[in-house]
Order: sequence, then C-alpha cells, then structure tokens
Amino acid sequence: MAFSGRLGVEAALVDGSLVAGDVEIADGRVAEVGLGSANGTGIAAPGLIDLQVNGFAGVDFFSAGADGYRRAGEALLACGVTAYQPTFITSHEEELTAALREVPQNGLAPRILGAHLEGPFIAPKRLGTHPAEARRDPDCSLLRRLLDAGPVSHVTLAPELPGAYELVDLLRARGVTVSCGHSDATAAEARDAFAHGVKTVTHIFNAMRPFSAREPGLAGAALVSSDVVVQVILDGVHLADDTARLVWQAAAGRVAVVSDAIAAAGAGDGSYTLAGVDFEVENGIARRADSVLAGSTVSMIGAVRNLVALGATVEAALGAASEVPARIAGRPELGTLAPGAAADVIVLDDRLEIVRVLVDGADALH
Repeated sequence: MAFSGRLGVEAALVDGSLVAGDVEIADGRVAEVGLGSANGTGIAAPGLIDLQVNGFAGVDFFSAGADGYRRAGEALLACGVTAYQPTFITSHEEELTAALREVPQNGLAPRILGAHLEGPFIAPKRLGTHPAEARRDPDCSLLRRLLDAGPVSHVTLAPELPGAYELVDLLRARGVTVSCGHSDATAAEARDAFAHGVKTVTHIFNAMRPFSAREPGLAGAALVSSDVVVQVILDGVHLADDTARLVWQAAAGRVAVVSDAIAAAGAGDGSYTLAGVDFEVENGIARRADSVLAGSTVSMIGAVRNLVALGATVEAALGAASEVPARIAGRPELGTLAPGAAADVIVLDDRLEIVRVLVDGADALH
C-alpha cells in the first residue's frame, strides 16, 4: 500500500546535494523536498540501483524461480536496493535462455530493470571465472535469440572481437545498454568502441588488459574519456584502496558502484555455485579452486560505506550507487529525489544504516 505524507527526515539528497528539510511523498511520487522539519532525523536518498548482481542471500539468479527472486529481493531491499539487474555470466545458449525466461516482469519490489548478460561474447584471455567452453565469438543470430528469450537490458562484451560492432549496433537499436568488459582491448580499440557508442565499462581493472605505461588498455582509455561511465566493485578485494581512489578521482562524477554479488552475499561463508561454477567463500572472499575471484559478497550499502571510508563524501558515494547507475540504465525517473520522480527512497541514519525503504511510494521492508 502506497504511503502518502512526510518522511520525517532532516535532509534529502537531491541532484547531488543535501537539501535541508523533510520530503513529502504522494501517489507514488516525490511531491516536495526541503519542507520544514524541526524534529526530523536521518537523511532521505534515492534508492540504490545495482547493475550487476549475480545472486544474493543464498539465491543464484541463474537457477532461480519466482520464490528465489522473492527471497533475494527481500534481502536486497534490506540493503537499500530498490532496482537491480540480475546478472548471468557466460553460459551455453540453452542455459541462458532458460534463466532469461525466469526473470520476473510483474512489478516486484525491488524493481527488476532487466537482465545483464555478462558474456558470452568475451575475450578468451580475460575470462575471469567465466567457463571457457561457453565463450562465443560475436554472433548476431545467437544474440537475437537471447534477446527474444527474456528482458535483456544490459550486455557486457569484448569490443575488440571481430564482428563485435554488429552486436553493438543490434543492441543499441533495441535500447539495450552495451558495456565493454572481460576484454583484452588496447586503448585504441577501446576508444574506437566508445566512438561507436559504447559508453560504459564493466568492473574497471578487473578481467581486462592490465594498465601499463605505453599501453593503458581499456581501463586507461575509459578513465580519460569524459563521456564514459566506469563501473567499480568496492568490496576491498577486487581493487586495492589506492586503485579505487585513482578511479574515483580520475572519473569524478562518472563512477557507478556495482556489487557483483553472488549467492553468498548475506548468507555467509561456505560452498556455492555461480551459474554452475563451483567456488568457496572464506572470510567473505569468493574464489574458485584455482584461486580466481568469483564475484563479491559486498552489498550496495556496504560498498557505499567503503567508498566513504576511502574519502568520498556521503552525497557523492550515494550518487554513485543511485543516480549514476540510473544514467547508465537510461532510467531518468530513478536515482533522483527531484519532485515528480518515482518515490524509490531510502532513509539512512548517521552511520549509513538503512532505516526505511520505499519502492513506488510503498514501504518495502517487512
């Protein structure tokens, strides 16, 4: 049931700045901000948007049905996520098709923006934890079949592969976000991809050509391209702190936080699978038997706290987990508390703990 009224907060994050005063919600929308609030507590911010989440709370989205999505969704809401993209790594066509058919499209909370296909059109040298036998060279017929199988909203591919631009053109024509990732692209090849309309990069510095003095690769090209948004995993494992600070400073205003969370996130250490790939989680770090990282166990609000600990302001860190991902997804009605925006709102205390979550103006925590 939709809530109407004031949130009782002392400030709200609006267009990158904290605006003193309360927030009023009406008819599932933000009605007003900056209202008088003598006894308000906490701050209101746009709901967090996770563009890359493989699973959560013991659920692997790749093999999840309706009940799995419901359970994972409840746990994501508790971590402040009001919209997300279930993410499927490189897998065989019949497995991807089956997973895509299970993606809910019936207005659940949190919102499902569509599926993120991380592969299968990736570089053989930059697989990460993706299974080599399921990797494919660019194939428009295969891509069309995958797009027809379910609601795909985002595809990560290696732009240097022969025929990749045909995929980019097809995806852009269908309104699907294209991201460079799991790529061995040189800086020149990356710049060509950006010129061809690819405007974001998947988990920068991970599963891509290493940065070097004379060949900065995809990561270097992205950091110096002012119209490219870089996605980053801030779990304290995928990037050294100084690397994360470098990304944050070099790409100010165009950094999007993603969790890359797996089923172990919110569920604890133990043995898990990611799209059929077995891995172990110990001390919150997920690795295959060969020590390759297999996703993250960080939550989005945990990543925001990590970013603040690295030196970011609270306003900028929250924006990197809401407004910037919404920009990548082409969803301008999300990631903002400007009057008229969808009332996807989180309320946080002064320790950045989640106090309240609304999706479409309705209280979402049970």
